[in-house]
Amino acid sequence: MSLLEDLDALAQEARELIAAADTQERLEAVRVALLGRKGRLTALMRMMGSLAPEERPQVGKRANEVRSAVEALLSEHFGQMAREAQSQRLRAEALDITLPGIRPHLGHQHLINQIIEEIEDVFCGIGYTVESGPQVETSYYNFTALNAPMDHPSRSARDTFYVVDEAPGSVAHPEAHAQGESDILLRTQTSGVQIHTMESRRPPIYMIAPGRVYRPDTADASHLPQFNQVEGLVVDRGITFADLKGTLDHFVRSMFGKDRRTRYRPHFFPFTEPSCEIDVSCGVCGGEGCAFCKHSGWIEILGSGMVDPNVLENCGIDSEEYTGFAFGAGVERIAALRYDLPDLRALMTGDMRLLSQF
Repeated sequence: MSLLEDLDALAQEARELIAAADTQERLEAVRVALLGRKGRLTALMRMMGSLAPEERPQVGKRANEVRSAVEALLSEHFGQMAREAQSQRLRAEALDITLPGIRPHLGHQHLINQIIEEIEDVFCGIGYTVESGPQVETSYYNFTALNAPMDHPSRSARDTFYVVDEAPGSVAHPEAHAQGESDILLRTQTSGVQIHTMESRRPPIYMIAPGRVYRPDTADASHLPQFNQVEGLVVDRGITFADLKGTLDHFVRSMFGKDRRTRYRPHFFPFTEPSCEIDVSCGVCGGEGCAFCKHSGWIEILGSGMVDPNVLENCGIDSEEYTGFAFGAGVERIAALRYDLPDLRALMTGDMRLLSQF
């Protein structure tokens, strides 16, 4: 018997075996016996190597036709068995279509997104714009343009997540550092957006820059390695510290109400001079002292100050003609103060028992 006759006989036998299989297990056994690695059709196709070259095209075409026909029959039979099994399950379950359905759970914005939008509303209401920038930044925009010296502690790998470029053939980055770090990093603040904005836009500038920032800080319940920050910048003629204080007092009253006390403490930031930190009385303990406020009664919420003239000059803005102020706040801390949350880490767990309250 020739190979063509063997293929025709196998096609007829395959139809009979598939039709006789009355369970999915038996049908699967037929499939393996015919099409598996050691199946009968596979064995016949391997015999094509012994044929004369002029016979191979005709036999190969017929073998493919048989395989396609067998696969189609198997697919049809498997589908028919699946439909019959589903019908049997539906009849056995006695489905009552009059029962009420399962209502889908309606979600809502995460608390952090709610706070960010509320902050944006506060500042947009007094004429500010909302700007954004890259989360993977260069050290120039994150530190150097903001007047931070090369040996500033914030440049250390203990305070910054650096991204080391190890691509073959890559050239050295343009900035060298006292600590020897890469000049590519996950931004530690959204201040870089202020630099990008001042480079691309002339004063007057009234802007805020909300966004996610990264610092290797998990020391306690009031710090996170990844958190959201909102920074603001004003550059215009005649801006004074009184404008800064009036703006931030308006912001604090809008976010917390008049029952929270504030205090301004002198501080140092490389990019502002003079600089100050703003504290809000702890809402967890009412200012009496607790673990969240480190038993001081106060929570640091804002860093601010008048923009250092060097920062303006780095961006091509005449510091003799323009002055400005800048500030930055952590969104998670604002949320904790608003809702008396003792641990910022609770906002990152995805626990719906907590998040559904807001």
